[in-house]
Amino acid sequence: MDLLLGKPKPAPERIAAVKAWVGELFGLSDGATILVTELACKEPGCPPLETVIAVLDGAGGQWKRSLHKAVSEVTREDVAAIGMLWSAHMAAD
Repeated sequence: MDLLLGKPKPAPERIAAVKAWVGELFGLSDGATILVTELACKEPGCPPLETVIAVLDGAGGQWKRSLHKAVSEVTREDVAAIGMLWSAHMAAD
């Protein structure tokens, strides 16, 4: 639990699993940085929790996508689906 905010933190092993899926499915090099963050939203119409996945590659490229679910609910299939968006993004550059 985050003592300052009073909310449970995502399990580190779950974040590590999501990062591993991103690296594998996106074909990232070891030099890429993968960030996985769970955010809470209290605004109307906003999902209560979302997982933000950001990739910073060694060449200065950046890419970010959100999944409207908690880190604990993110599946490999969810990451594969955003991987298709990643491929389209890379092809456009």
